[in-house]
Amino acid sequence: MASPRSFVWTRWIFLAVLTVFVLVPIYVMISSSLKPLQDVSGEFRWIPSGLTVRPYFDIWETVPLAKYFVNSLIVAGAATVFSVIVAVFAAYGVSRYRFRGKRVFTVTVLSTQMFPGILFLLPLFLIYVNIGNATGIALFGSRGGLILTYLTFSLPFSIWMLIGYFESVPRELDEAATVDGCGPLGALFRVVVPAATPGIVAVGVYSFMTAWGEVLFASVMTNDTTRTLSIGLQSYATQNDVYWNQVMAASLVVSVPVVAGFLLLQRYLVAGLTAGSVK
Repeated sequence: MASPRSFVWTRWIFLAVLTVFVLVPIYVMISSSLKPLQDVSGEFRWIPSGLTVRPYFDIWETVPLAKYFVNSLIVAGAATVFSVIVAVFAAYGVSRYRFRGKRVFTVTVLSTQMFPGILFLLPLFLIYVNIGNATGIALFGSRGGLILTYLTFSLPFSIWMLIGYFESVPRELDEAATVDGCGPLGALFRVVVPAATPGIVAVGVYSFMTAWGEVLFASVMTNDTTRTLSIGLQSYATQNDVYWNQVMAASLVVSVPVVAGFLLLQRYLVAGLTAGSVK
């Protein structure tokens, strides 16, 4: 049965408005990044009078963007790897075994997502400082402390989503692996993990995006040496001027890893989120 004409027109109008809403900011960013500073600082023009790629070279000299880029890659990459590893083991244990307090554990894990991150900022700061004073382990102002912080935020949701995905994997596969001589770990890595690849990829993408663009904790838990990209972009604003063309160029550059990863892993991400959302 064909859809009513009014519904078709309404859908096309809604999609057109949504497309304009999404593409206009991207066009403004791209066009502003290709303008000289005096053109960006003046009245905005939809059609630039002159184009230059100089801002894409200046962004690496105005601030140490390469150092911030490396810091973000290390922090986000390590947080993603640890989050995936811990979430796989935790979700497998919850989905395959019965133990006392199982429901309380899952509810507690999910309930941690109800609280805003700013509530944990001061307690984590005090904990890291006291640990550093007592043991000499520098968590505050270090990459390790920031990785641990991001791990605590991405891990609860990762565990919860993988629990739902692992429960969708038939238990008969585990039993077949056991008959073939595999133990619990063998069944996990040889059967369950390959079958749950979309869900694991979705967890990895979520963890990476959470760490890559985080601002609040990175602004407090880092220093000049360990500063990440989300905080480093603020360095383009000085007391005398704001390099808007370089800000736009740097914003586009730092978005490349996330956008490229999302496009490459899109089919895994959609499948993982869909399967992990139902039980």
